[in-house]
Amino acid sequence: MQFEQYKDKFRNIALSRDAAGILRMRLHTDGATLQWGADEGTIHTQLGDAFYAIARDPDTRVLIMEGTGDDYCFSRNMTEFKEVETDEAGYRLIREGRDIVTNQMEIEVPVISLVRGRALIHPEIPLMADIVLVTPDAKFRDSHVASNLVPGDGAQILWTSVLGPTRASYFFLTEQMLTAEDGLRFGFVHEIVPAETLEARALEIANELTQKSQMALRYTRMVVHYDWRQRFATEASFGFVTEMLSMKTRGGQHNFDPNRLLGKK
Repeated sequence: MQFEQYKDKFRNIALSRDAAGILRMRLHTDGATLQWGADEGTIHTQLGDAFYAIARDPDTRVLIMEGTGDDYCFSRNMTEFKEVETDEAGYRLIREGRDIVTNQMEIEVPVISLVRGRALIHPEIPLMADIVLVTPDAKFRDSHVASNLVPGDGAQILWTSVLGPTRASYFFLTEQMLTAEDGLRFGFVHEIVPAETLEARALEIANELTQKSQMALRYTRMVVHYDWRQRFATEASFGFVTEMLSMKTRGGQHNFDPNRLLGKK
């Protein structure tokens, strides 16, 4: 797939690529910090499709993913949660959710994530990168239990991998906030970089990578992430079904308070 075929296709994803093959992927809502949506056609639909296209573009050498503004993503766009209650919507959410995690794993070039500020909604997406650079004020929390949902959409795979199962359980159940320093200690953050030099550091690493053997880089990502690819392929459907089941039960997502995430310390 050629870059021109998909670069302007996604309204919540800004894409650009330089002559060295470094693809920049920036998530946003109307040019500002991304607010997560779940209706058809929102970021929930777009991400899996974008990852699919990027994975099949032979001219990309490195992918840099980032948010917009001072935060990665910390809130929901509640106007884009109107179509999540029906059985048909539940099936769509399962299919799109599988696409997000499995298509992201199909990208076989080095992936660099930049996280500025709060990553409280789906932080597992930037953390599935090969290199994670964050600002000193970065914060990570999973939003599922706060939303009365099971963290079954790939979050359970990422966090049990990086924290271990028992610490991941504590993280989910207590709605624990992890800092940039916590991330460095647990190993899911690789560098803490001042906000004013974060982009320059990412480009420095990306340009160094473009000088290396493309095949060595692609095959290295394949080998290193073999376990994640297997787990997402075999465990994703079960996880998504349990999450959808929790949405349907008493006290499920329809009672979600969008301000709770921000108020929890």
